[in-house]
Amino acid sequence: MKEHLVDANSSDISVTSKKIKSTSPSVILMSLIGGIACGYFFPEFSVTLKPIGDAFIKMIKMIIVPLVFSILVIGIAGTGDFKKMSRLGGKALLWFTFASTIALIIGLVLANVLQPGSGVALMQVAPPEGAASAAKFRSTTELLLSIIPTNIFEALSTANLLQVVFFSCFFGVATAALKERGKPILDFLTAVSEAMFNVTHYVMKVTPFGIFAFMGWSVGKYGLSLVIPLAKLIGTLYLGLVIFVVCILGLACFMLKINMIQVFRVIKEPLILSFSTCSSEAALPILMEKLLKFGVPKHIVSFVLPTGYSFNLDGAAIYKCMALMFIAQVSQIPIDISTQMMMIVAMMIMSKGSAGMPGMAFVQLSAGAAMFNLPMEGLFMIMGVDRLMDMGRTSVNLIGNAIATLIVARWEGELSEETIQQGYAKNYEE
Repeated sequence: MKEHLVDANSSDISVTSKKIKSTSPSVILMSLIGGIACGYFFPEFSVTLKPIGDAFIKMIKMIIVPLVFSILVIGIAGTGDFKKMSRLGGKALLWFTFASTIALIIGLVLANVLQPGSGVALMQVAPPEGAASAAKFRSTTELLLSIIPTNIFEALSTANLLQVVFFSCFFGVATAALKERGKPILDFLTAVSEAMFNVTHYVMKVTPFGIFAFMGWSVGKYGLSLVIPLAKLIGTLYLGLVIFVVCILGLACFMLKINMIQVFRVIKEPLILSFSTCSSEAALPILMEKLLKFGVPKHIVSFVLPTGYSFNLDGAAIYKCMALMFIAQVSQIPIDISTQMMMIVAMMIMSKGSAGMPGMAFVQLSAGAAMFNLPMEGLFMIMGVDRLMDMGRTSVNLIGNAIATLIVARWEGELSEETIQQGYAKNYEE
């Protein structure tokens, strides 16, 4: 369609939202360090702080669905081109598949080279909550069908982002087809998106309290007693995360003439938030705003980011094969190369569309352990320090999706070098 109802490339946030300053990243970092200290020196008190952290996460999550729905419909109605959105989706999924496959391979290679499970005694650890449902996972057909919502209000109420994205794409195209008659819908959703960005800023005012509570609870509950025997696994995972970010994402940024250091400066606030809360969803609203201010078109941000949260979990991908190999090494079970290749395929399939489902990391790993005849005791031992590893995984998930959004925007020719330079300048002004 040649007639557009709105400017899809406009990334301006409302004037009212600009007046509300975000919490300084230095304050957030101080809250993180303070929470760690509180958890270490006052563990009993720190455990009681969890409700504060939970309340903060709930406030963040209440923003996600209306924000994603409104700006995605606005962006798609602005393009007025379903073929363009299909092409955008194809490019996004192509990158997601490539990045996830490389991440799985990195985890597998490091597990074979560094042998994090060798010399670790198999401990009996109580299984985490929800272990009984561990064997259930969806087939590829079930996954594809689950993307289509039978009730959009149910999808909205349960915050099923894949279903929200699916419906928003069709709704956006249908709104664009109305031309002038669809303008009231676009005006309403534009006001909704601006209001939700304001709500995001209001909630971010209490970020230091939420982060302090989460870090205090984490350290107070788990302490350092379980870390020492599993320090090699934790170190191997973080090495894999660094290799992926520097070598794979760094190379992609270099080829597309994107300064990765500048990107980190742009996303530092949502990055610290995701690390401390172990929730990339909690950082989604503020990450969307940062990328919009950077100059990425609305329809790309609102489509690629929510889709990436289900299909592009790079940090989690590095962990999965590594964790299964760790269990095998601890149990002294040899795994041949062909079986390891099957691990990559199995974990790739099981990882898609699972973001946001409670305990899904345990479900996927336990399903993998059952598939390859590995003892569950090793998995329970890993889950004892999973919180420490989840911080790194979640952070890399967020970095991967932020850079994936920039990559797709550059690939589509909708993020010029001039816009990128202006985005860097805006970041310095803030």
